[in-house]
Order: sequence, then C-alpha cells, then structure tokens
Amino acid sequence: MLRGVAHSAKDTFTLLLARSQYCNPGLNFSSLWAEVTNRSVLPHSHYTTDTRSREENKKIIESLYRLSVDIKKIRRLKAWVLFQDVAYVKEIANILREMGADETMIASILERWPEAILCSPAEINSQRALWQLVCQDEKQLIKLIEQFPESFFTTEYHENQKANILFFQELGLKNNIITRFLTSAPSIFYNPVEKNKHTIKTLQRNYLSLGGSDANMKIWILKLLSQNPFILLNTSTAVQKNLEFLQKNDFTNHEVLQLLSKLKGFIFQLTPTTMQKSMLFSKNVFKCSDQELKQLVLKCPALLYYSVPILEERFEGLLKEGISVEQIRETPMVLELTTQIVQYRIKKLSALGYNIKSGTLETLNGTKKDFEVSYGKIQSKKERPMFNPVAPINIED
Repeated sequence: MLRGVAHSAKDTFTLLLARSQYCNPGLNFSSLWAEVTNRSVLPHSHYTTDTRSREENKKIIESLYRLSVDIKKIRRLKAWVLFQDVAYVKEIANILREMGADETMIASILERWPEAILCSPAEINSQRALWQLVCQDEKQLIKLIEQFPESFFTTEYHENQKANILFFQELGLKNNIITRFLTSAPSIFYNPVEKNKHTIKTLQRNYLSLGGSDANMKIWILKLLSQNPFILLNTSTAVQKNLEFLQKNDFTNHEVLQLLSKLKGFIFQLTPTTMQKSMLFSKNVFKCSDQELKQLVLKCPALLYYSVPILEERFEGLLKEGISVEQIRETPMVLELTTQIVQYRIKKLSALGYNIKSGTLETLNGTKKDFEVSYGKIQSKKERPMFNPVAPINIED
C-alpha cells in the first residue's frame, strides 16, 4: 500500500510540474461553441430594440392573444418585438396553417421566436420555397420549423442560403444532411457561396498534397463536412497554418490525414499555439520523447485538441481515483472521457469487485454502449458458477 501511495504522489508531482510549463489557458471549446452559435442569428438591423418612452403595439398584443400566445413570456424574453410599428401576426399564422401547423404549434413557434411576426409574407414564402428544395414534404418542413424556428425565420441571408444549398447539392451532399445543416449550423449558409467554395477547394488541394487520391477525395470531403460543417467558418489561411504545424512536428502526410479523419475537422478550430501548449503539457506529464508523444497523439487525438485546463482536470481526476500516469499512458483514450463519466464507471466496476488500479483502463473506454458491453462481460463472469470436472455427480434413482 505504501508503495502505491508513493507512486500516486510521484504522479501528482509530475502533473504539477507539467502545469508549470504553460501560461494562459488554451482553447476553450465551450466558448468556441457559444461563439459559433451566436453567429447563427444576427439582429434585425431594421428593427429597434429600444423600448424607452414607447408603448406596446396594441394590435400586435391583440393578434397574439387571439392565437393563445403567452404574451408574458414574450415580454420577459423579447419585449422589443411588441413595440414595433409593423408586424404580420395574422399573415404568418395563416402561412403556418397552410403548411399543416395547428393552433398549439403556431403559439409555440411564436412564443419561442416572436421575431417571426416581423417577417413579411413574401419573405416567409420565399423561405418556404427554398427549404422545400431539401425537405421531403411540407409535413417535414413544418416539423423542422417547430423545432428550429430561429433558423427558418432568419431571412436576411436568403440569397446566400439559396446559393449555398445549390452548391451543397452539386457537391454531392444528400438533402437530409443539408436540412440538418440548415437547423444545426445555419451560420454556414450566411457565408457568400464563393467563400465556402474557396474553403472546400483548399481542403481538396491539401487532401491531394497529403497523398490522398482523386478517387477518394469526394467521399473524404463529404464525410468531413457531414461530421463538422463548422469547418466552413474557418479561413483557408487557418486551415493551412494548422496543417503546416502538424508537418513541422514530424507528422507524416499519412499521419496528418489520419488525424484529420479522427478529429472530424475540429482541428481547424484550433490554433498552432493551443496545440503546442497541449502537446507540451502532455509531454511533461508522460515524460516522453517527441517521437513517443507523436505516437500517443495518433492513438489519442484528445491530447492535441483539448486545451491544457481540460487535460489537467482529467489527469487530476484519474490520479485521485488511484490510477497511475503509466496506466494512462498505456490507455490514453481514457482522457476523452469527462471526470464525471470516469467516476461513474469506476464506481460501477468497483461494485463488481473489479480493481481499476491493478487492472486495465480499457474497461473504462468507449461510448456508453461500449462500456455497458464490457461491464456486462465482467458481471456475467462474476456470476457464472464454478464448474469442478472431478466433483461427484449425484444421480437420483
């Protein structure tokens, strides 16, 4: 036991030493995601949000009231909408009815995105026709509007949306993927189509320069886009710099392609500086050479794309559970799991008598489904009765 305590103390010291090797936190993915999300909808420049010394538009209030819309909710979240001089409450409600929405659905849509009533009927009909290019039917369309009203009623970029939808179709993306982009990554449609085309060409050029084949290029690009459409928000310069960083750190062309596939394009949302800090932190924790670090990164790309604070938190969480740095080094993929998930899984395994300190960390790895399979095998093995082949067999007369 004393040896285990000393080993744990040594690992903790190693982690603290690595912590001292960096300054300024690396990329914070939660803030990045928030920034990307915030780009999806820009304020209506021709509307005012200033409600001082003004009165609510009674016609808007009455029209919304007839539709059973929760006025208090709008006052609390988007009060400025109720002060506009011009609104199209009845017209927008009628268009939604034409598409198959019932009264409850209409009220829900307008409560969650009241700005919809500030769009003209012509604008909404144009959006309706545009989204029908990729929706199976109006039943699917109205369901998407109900779930993502913000995406549908942002009409300022209609022409860019149209050009990008046509471009994505020409590129070979299926309509169900494009509808997913429209709802979950609407900001990529606000880019001028030429910008998106340029980014795609940069990716194609780099794929070929890294040794990819013409035959597989289309499949590779479509898979990359499907996994992470936000790569289109990056500049071609940022893409180039990140790829050059990996090559300067002795990753071969084949290995760079391997990382791009494993990282699903998220590498383009990093910077050389943040990647360098994360790699330096891991190198100091594992006390390994550059070549050994490279192999660890290829095995577990999390060492490259997670910021230092995240890596530090996860290392500390594992060490507190009595897991050694050497165990983590043998199975670095465990760093892809949050500390909460690790603690939950260790608790479940401990209940079965499994000692994670002396066993392999492979049992902790993978998705929830992967873990349940591993857990089930350990559980069934424990519950299986021992069979003694030489024990006498009692046969009843």
